[in-house]
Amino acid sequence: MRCVELVRYPDPLSPEAAARRSGRPALTVGECVAAVESVGRESDLVLVEGAGGLLVRYDDAGLTMADVASRLDLPVVLVTEPGLGTLNVTALTLEAMRARGLRLHALVIGSWPRQPGLAERSNIADLQALAGRPMDGLLSEGAAALSGPDFLGVARRGLGAVFGGDLVPAALEAFAGR
Repeated sequence: MRCVELVRYPDPLSPEAAARRSGRPALTVGECVAAVESVGRESDLVLVEGAGGLLVRYDDAGLTMADVASRLDLPVVLVTEPGLGTLNVTALTLEAMRARGLRLHALVIGSWPRQPGLAERSNIADLQALAGRPMDGLLSEGAAALSGPDFLGVARRGLGAVFGGDLVPAALEAFAGR
């Protein structure tokens, strides 16, 4: 496995604001496309992760991850929040994807709480209805801080077949507390 990071700015801001504040150049769509194509020639699988969401600006011309995904015809893995507000944000993201002709490859809740409340449990069914497909995964809160082997175990249990995991849609009933 290889990780290619195109740019890292000192401040935790949107890429456009961070580039501006640092005085460093912003990424261009050409740089993003060239990097993905280069890695793609050497790899079986390429995962392109953006910062901040599908429509967060990367430069003052308005480059977004949606532009990169569109230019490369990439399927999109939409990682969403579990709690209040997620239905609106997810619906808007899915609408933006449809408007740009982007394909939803998978829908995952990142950071599923140890003690899910009513909103989180209810949102599973509502998110699936918005996406028009079953949920493809739920990653437990704190999973990112785990060691590699521990994370792999959590990921296998929390991700569905589209990611090579063991989660089956019927198991979501347990996550939903039904």
